[in-house]
Amino acid sequence: MATIQSMFNNTQDRLLAYYRPLFKVGSAKPLWHLMIATSIIMYTQNYVFNKGTHIQAARQEKKIALEEYYEKHGKSGHH
Repeated sequence: MATIQSMFNNTQDRLLAYYRPLFKVGSAKPLWHLMIATSIIMYTQNYVFNKGTHIQAARQEKKIALEEYYEKHGKSGHH
């Protein structure tokens, strides 16, 4: 636990040393970093919790439905 605490404190010190001067001079770099991080987190969360399993399940359902259709009606190259 002490190792995790020291890693957290070290990371926090490095981030403060990097971003504090940028905030003081009014740089837009911290804003861009925050926007990129937010986008990555939101995209990942959306895919993992919403689209990932639902899309895979829908594809599997369509595959099974097509196989059943082809068994019943045959598979021809024409419409």
